[in-house]
Amino acid sequence: MQSNSLSLPAPRVAGDGGPDAERHDPVLSVRGLRTDFVTAVGTVHAVRDVSFDLRKGQRLAIVGESGSGKSAMAMSLMGLVPPPGHVAGGSVKLNGTEIVGLDDAGISKVRGKDIGLVFQDPMAALDPLKTIGSQFVETIRVHQDVSVKAARKMAADLLGEVGVNDAARRLSDYPHQYSGGMRQRVLIAMAIANDPSVVVADEPTTALDVTTQAQVLDLLAKICDERGNALVLITHNLGIVEELCDSVNVMYAGRFVECTSTEALFASPGHPYSKALLDCVIDPATARRGALPAIPGSPPDLSVDEPGCPFAPRCPIGRDQERCAVERPQPRTLSNGAVVRCHFAYDTQGETA
Repeated sequence: MQSNSLSLPAPRVAGDGGPDAERHDPVLSVRGLRTDFVTAVGTVHAVRDVSFDLRKGQRLAIVGESGSGKSAMAMSLMGLVPPPGHVAGGSVKLNGTEIVGLDDAGISKVRGKDIGLVFQDPMAALDPLKTIGSQFVETIRVHQDVSVKAARKMAADLLGEVGVNDAARRLSDYPHQYSGGMRQRVLIAMAIANDPSVVVADEPTTALDVTTQAQVLDLLAKICDERGNALVLITHNLGIVEELCDSVNVMYAGRFVECTSTEALFASPGHPYSKALLDCVIDPATARRGALPAIPGSPPDLSVDEPGCPFAPRCPIGRDQERCAVERPQPRTLSNGAVVRCHFAYDTQGETA
């Protein structure tokens, strides 16, 4: 594959394994997306030449370490990149409509209607001075021409759908009167209130205990299956990915280094970074006392655009290869259909190709 941009291979559509699955037009199409943060000490290139397609019903995970660019990419899709950041280039199309370059009014018409967001911290995302009902009604009425009464009825129905008991009464409660898990359910309900084509969930279970995490993830899967929403899940938790998603893009230093199916990633990771991430997953059933597995070294400085592979200094293969230090790897397709950026990718069962 001779392209400068790593793209997701044609994915299976969740709930549809038939021959027509790959022919669906993408609901979200990203090409060459770049996001920069201009600081006093230099420009940080947080997202570098990211491309992928997302189809109806597909569940795509974006995984990587902290600082890999995952959340910056999610905020770029939503038009929510905070200062001093900005989308520096590329294209983001929602249902065929370009959203990069839209003014505040234009992006506000899209955000919440065509694409919904589930934030990482529900307490920070909700206004503590307003009731859940008033915030929910506002979310609905911004995009739908309905009365306050009708919007409250819709809000109560949605809260009931996501598992909030006595939903009509609880619309009058404030965010602090909900538990962390219930607040996250509220955010999920708000994200789907206007029936968006795409839901972006940015580390949606970080602030929750393990039991509540499982409940929220099951809810996300159920909602997307029933409504046909496409899902972009931003996470560093590969256990979540295996349970919830059908496709995975592995991100490192602002770029996708592997795009593959979830099944292929866990059976035979192609990029050394993907394998390193999987090696760091602890299995309680087999774990022994001692040092926890970790990837040596630190992620690169994203304000410096050095030649070669950015993972090379930390890579068990690349740190001994001159080519990796001087030549940036281009995308290539492996025998299992995965697309990787690596000169010495593992191609089937850990053998380099």
